[in-house]
Amino acid sequence: MPGHEKHVDRAERAARRALAELGRELRLARLNHDLSQRVAAEAAGISQVHWARLERGEAPSIPLPLLARALAVVGCDLHVRGYPAGSPVRDRAHLALLERLHRNIAGSVRWSTEVPFPNAGDRRAWDAIARIASIRVGIEAETRARDSQDLQRRLATKQRDGLVDHVILLLADTRHNRAFIAAAGEGFRAAFPIDGRTALERLKIGLDPGGNAIILL
Repeated sequence: MPGHEKHVDRAERAARRALAELGRELRLARLNHDLSQRVAAEAAGISQVHWARLERGEAPSIPLPLLARALAVVGCDLHVRGYPAGSPVRDRAHLALLERLHRNIAGSVRWSTEVPFPNAGDRRAWDAIARIASIRVGIEAETRARDSQDLQRRLATKQRDGLVDHVILLLADTRHNRAFIAAAGEGFRAAFPIDGRTALERLKIGLDPGGNAIILL
């Protein structure tokens, strides 16, 4: 899964940069308060050597509570949040679902997986793209759908930004997902006006599905 490995590598590099920046802030705050490394380290309950490593950004395994304590010594608060960025790692069931669709469409349809968005800095990706002549169909696969409002918003923004003509929501054909569609409401279903069976039949013979659709496989 090379695309996801790149995401993980990027995240590790970002974490190292964040630690280096926190180290600089820690040192600057300490100096602004006229504290020596020894006094600050004692107040934080760590060794001076460990404190010096924090200031150099050389403590990648530091627990967050310890980092928060060190920052508190020099009058700073630590705020940590996770933000959506890029696509998550997918499991075997998800990959198998995509492969089922791939096997069910015409060989003339060009198929690519983990296709990044075209905009610089946007780390989102389509699970797959199906290309039929000049038509690009973005495919988002879910083995177990949850939260129809969030899913509809997410797919609408992906369609807006992801340079595709249509979106196919590919769901595993399970009792849960059928119940999810039934309970999702007319607004959700209206966002996918093409019947899933019709869309799949068209893809099987290499034709444009004609619009957004939900396909159960």
